[in-house]
Amino acid sequence: MAYTNEQIEEMVKKALAEMSIPAMAGSAKKEAPAAPAQAANDFTVPIGVSNRHIHLTQEHVDILFGPGYQLTPLKDLSQPGQFACKETLTLLGPSMRAIEGVRVLGPLRKQSQVEISVTDSYILKVKPPVRESGKLSGSAPVTIVGPKGIVTLKEGCIIANRHIHMSPADGEHFGVKDGDYVNVDVVGTKHTVWFDVQIRVSDKFRLEMHVDTDDANAAGIGNGSRVTVIK
Repeated sequence: MAYTNEQIEEMVKKALAEMSIPAMAGSAKKEAPAAPAQAANDFTVPIGVSNRHIHLTQEHVDILFGPGYQLTPLKDLSQPGQFACKETLTLLGPSMRAIEGVRVLGPLRKQSQVEISVTDSYILKVKPPVRESGKLSGSAPVTIVGPKGIVTLKEGCIIANRHIHMSPADGEHFGVKDGDYVNVDVVGTKHTVWFDVQIRVSDKFRLEMHVDTDDANAAGIGNGSRVTVIK
């Protein structure tokens, strides 16, 4: 006996109902699974280790690489919209000892900025302050050497402070707001506590704590390690 398509559909629905399996309409679209929320008792944060790097304005890109030059994205970084570029540059300070192969990060900025570690500052013989990214007034001078030209920043070289990027939902979960400071318990090969870690909250951010290579090496942790926020 031949069955029509309608009869077959009805028989399938009946069989599924008997097995307590909800039937899915053929035209229904599969919803993407929602991202799991942070567990109520989970106050850990993943670590992102930040090596020395450079942010540039278009004006300085033109000087260092040639007029009209466009940076070449190499790979996306953990924070949405941020990326590492193919281009690298050389840093010089009063010591005249060069640090070569310093990665340029995108996108372009309104003010060029160089972020290094304390160890790097000893090599260059510069004295950068520990600062929040973008707070460059009174920061250290440094020279950037490119394939087509040289830029000397009168200010712009900093050691980035320890900070945690969070979305507004993360901020609610941790009970903090943008600009707050917390302490962080770090269980690496050298257990320690980091004090006065800045909270940065934005709907453009993804949960991650940023530290430089000196901090990571001192505590014996790396990318993907997790630390715990303690107030």
